[in-house]
Amino acid sequence: MYSKEHKEYLKKIKINKFLIRLSQLLIVFLIIFIWQFAADKNLINTFISSSPKAIINTIINLYKDETLFHHIWITFYEVIISFLIATIGGIIIASILWRYKFISKVIDPYLTMLNSLPKVSLGPIIIIIAGASTKSIIIMALFISIIITIINVTQAFETTDKNKIRLLQSFKAKPYQIFFKLILPSNYNNLINVCKVNIGLVFIGVIMGEFLVSKAGIGYLIMYGSQVFNLNLVMTGVILLAIMASLMYYLIIFIEKKFQK
Repeated sequence: MYSKEHKEYLKKIKINKFLIRLSQLLIVFLIIFIWQFAADKNLINTFISSSPKAIINTIINLYKDETLFHHIWITFYEVIISFLIATIGGIIIASILWRYKFISKVIDPYLTMLNSLPKVSLGPIIIIIAGASTKSIIIMALFISIIITIINVTQAFETTDKNKIRLLQSFKAKPYQIFFKLILPSNYNNLINVCKVNIGLVFIGVIMGEFLVSKAGIGYLIMYGSQVFNLNLVMTGVILLAIMASLMYYLIIFIEKKFQK
């Protein structure tokens, strides 16, 4: 049984979490209210900034045209595939670099160089090699996210407590045993943080790719809206992206809590 003091402490934690969530929602509603109020009073140029009502009407029209969920699914599919490949592939490569220090030192400057390259400049080359298709979009997203993943995960593995590693080595533990029994568990929080960062990077890569070659997706809606000066469509695409990114972020938070338990 919990003591009275402990119950009060748990109650305070729950209240604090509730207040945080409530404050977050209030900020969103406040921004929407001010935005719509400014649009109704002509305090802002709605041709450029649109308005919440116009965005809702645009979403309804897309739904009636039966294209809304098609565009959302295309972008979601590209994001999920890119995220899984970048995260899993990045962790595997980082694991190899942790195990083989010689290889790590050899390719370290190349990773830094690739990371500093403006990925948009590689767009035409990617399109020529992979074609104007979903493959090009996924490759673009991978270029943006996987290098960061490799660098961050490798650094995290390298900073694992050396004394613990020596302790396992003194017990004749093999490298794979050290990796799975110490390195991975010790860097659980770092890996989760890498996943959170990857969500943003993958979305950037996918949207950049859709700007270049896509004929469907949220990025396509934004590009098409800008070309025909339909700023309501552009802002609708931006809002849909924000909602999708938030949902994926909270999905990772949910998975994090499940694994912690």
